[in-house]
Amino acid sequence: MGQKCHTRSLAAVFVVNKGGFTMHKVGIVGFGGMANWHFDLIKELDGIEVVGIWDTAPKPREKAVEKGVIAFESREALLADESINIVLIATPNDVHKEIAIEAMRAGKNVVCEKPVTLNSVDLKAMIDASEETGKLFTVHQNRRWDEDFLMVCKMIEDNSLGEVFGIESRVHGSRGIPGDWRALKEHGGGMVLDWGVHMFDQICMMFPGVKIKTVHSILTTVTNELVDDGFRTELLLDNGVRVLVEVGTSNFVTLPRWYVQGLNGTAVIEDWDKSGKIVIAVGENEKDIVPIKTAAGLTKTMAPRRDDSIKELPLPVVTADIKDFYKNVMATIEGKEEILVKLPEIARVMRLMEAVFESAEKNEVIRFED
Repeated sequence: MGQKCHTRSLAAVFVVNKGGFTMHKVGIVGFGGMANWHFDLIKELDGIEVVGIWDTAPKPREKAVEKGVIAFESREALLADESINIVLIATPNDVHKEIAIEAMRAGKNVVCEKPVTLNSVDLKAMIDASEETGKLFTVHQNRRWDEDFLMVCKMIEDNSLGEVFGIESRVHGSRGIPGDWRALKEHGGGMVLDWGVHMFDQICMMFPGVKIKTVHSILTTVTNELVDDGFRTELLLDNGVRVLVEVGTSNFVTLPRWYVQGLNGTAVIEDWDKSGKIVIAVGENEKDIVPIKTAAGLTKTMAPRRDDSIKELPLPVVTADIKDFYKNVMATIEGKEEILVKLPEIARVMRLMEAVFESAEKNEVIRFED
């Protein structure tokens, strides 16, 4: 239902320069680490620029002035600036909702950092505001552009492993949760909302239109007792694929970023450096299996395959450019394209994260989409 408002967003305010091209003006609310990443990215793009920022803390405002943009005296002042047609929200998660609604009602299009908000009720209010105002509202799900993720999509699309039946998606760290608002429940901290929102979104995009039948999740609180510092979630998809999504912040030996199993082969992607391999079966099945000796016995089941019965292949080469996110935002506002990160997709991931929390709390399997 969010897409209808995007086609109406031609009424958005933007400036046409003397050269004849559209210049979109961005105001940033919250100017911490991620906002500075956005700032640097936008500087590399044509047709868009940051006008100024608002942050409750003095140091970010000082940094903005050093970067040559306005440090507004208040959020209200930023929203009142008629030259701004896009508001980027990069604050703690718990205030996304109120800022987004205020911005859209002030006539601004909104790009919100993930997670979009803390629950489905709040998200509906934000979507309603987008419908009411006709303003674009989208979320920076930037990890749709991660090339390791796109490599897995390519393998599935090309049937490189045969029919895929198992996927494991992991991120591991060893430093716990950063010592800021991300460790506080009232601000929307925890790894489900911080990393799960990316990883669940990736799985949903990997199998478009395929329902998730069940969710079973365990949360961890190894490094603190306030929010989840990790989780392990098992998803059963309607097409029979089983997916393990895992985040850990106390892992001093990390497991692969991706482990993908198909009927004819297996793929592993070690990390964001995209190292890894595909191993597939070739030729006839082995008939005479030579047992392998273990410490206290023999096994045929776990004996390695002969070299002539398998083949190692390189991972597919896939390239992506996160600049395409803002290019699409600009083109959507101008009525030239459809928005890539759609509100129904965001709402589905929010419901999925709520099912993850429910499963962990009840310690049971949750029926999700029947």
